Amino acid sequence: MKQRETLEDFFEEKLKRDVCSLSSDEVQFNLLTFADCLEKNIRYRRRDYFKVTYTTGHHIIHHSDRSYEVNGPTMVFFSPEIPYTIESPNYCEKNSRYFIFRERYFSEYFRRNIKDFPFFSRTHNGAFALDDAQEKKVAMHFEEMQQELASDYIFKHDLIRQHIAELLHMALKLTPGHSALEHVDANVRLTAVFTELLERQFPIEPPFKLRFEMRSPGDYAQKLNVHVNHLNRVLKLTTGKTTSQHISEKMAVEARILLKHSQYNISEISYSLGFTNTTHFNHFFKRQTGSSPKTFRV
Repeated sequence: MKQRETLEDFFEEKLKRDVCSLSSDEVQFNLLTFADCLEKNIRYRRRDYFKVTYTTGHHIIHHSDRSYEVNGPTMVFFSPEIPYTIESPNYCEKNSRYFIFRERYFSEYFRRNIKDFPFFSRTHNGAFALDDAQEKKVAMHFEEMQQELASDYIFKHDLIRQHIAELLHMALKLTPGHSALEHVDANVRLTAVFTELLERQFPIEPPFKLRFEMRSPGDYAQKLNVHVNHLNRVLKLTTGKTTSQHISEKMAVEARILLKHSQYNISEISYSLGFTNTTHFNHFFKRQTGSSPKTFRV
């Protein structure tokens, strides 16, 4: 049975469950099979949860504004801040499982912030092909988490967090250049903070309240408490691009995501990105991508 998650699902409560009687930890974590999405009464909101999927099947994943195919044993990481679409020809395959958890479920118990892991960023596709030994290890962690979740042990979520940490560090070791990069100077630190501020503007949330509030280099400079000329010099030095280029490129990425993954019309997308009229948006999109929004969407 083929299923497709769309951008609309990103903000929809897909599955149902009465969470009033559950403990805080149980609200923040759950482990499911793909079939659970169709058969059980469980609810989660994609924008609130990180997601880690273990699959042995064939899927096409549209991650942010890119697409890639996975086939065979794979572990895939999804951030609530990055929209994705999954096309699964065999959605109910019995060996595919995933767990979801909120940021605080992990970060409040470990020194490392969950967002520091590179495979939860827009620049990484979040997928890791597994060899036989790695697959066996990942399957073992998922199985033991499932057993703990079903148990009555009062400290079961402490053990589950340890399994999550093991899987995260396993993926970190599989990431090229996995050693954590230190921000060794002020320029790199400023660039990192600017990038974080820019990332926070997305994804655009329906209904169409303008979330993309900081649109100009001056907005970011003011927020960072630096002069706009200094911010431009630093970004040009560390990235080769100006502040305006970074902002425009992010807006173009979000526009492509909305055009590819949503059913919103071009006027709605234009408004959600802060354009005063569709004509301005059309000119911007064509300048950034070389095609019109209408042509891109076809």
